[in-house]
Amino acid sequence: MSAKEEKEFLQYWEQNRVTKKKWIRHLSVGLPLGVTLVLTSFVNLFSGWYGRAQMVFSRESTSLVLVLLVAAISIVLFVIIFSARHRWEMNEQRYQELKQKE
Repeated sequence: MSAKEEKEFLQYWEQNRVTKKKWIRHLSVGLPLGVTLVLTSFVNLFSGWYGRAQMVFSRESTSLVLVLLVAAISIVLFVIIFSARHRWEMNEQRYQELKQKE
């Protein structure tokens, strides 16, 4: 990595480190990944490739739909929080290392 890129990152992170920690910013980082994960899981469930799962779903659809909805929301929230905090921590660690290097 060049010294110019490091200096640009230091300037960028000094200006934006507080705003990137806000929870509204977390949505832009993890929401697409979380929704994609849940949608692919639902497509897999409703595709009908596993007959036994289809039988259980059709027999107990009222309570299972509620459980699936709660699980989907939980998965999306977990991915949003985890990915945003991970990205922020990685940038913060890089920032601290570059500051010590100066």
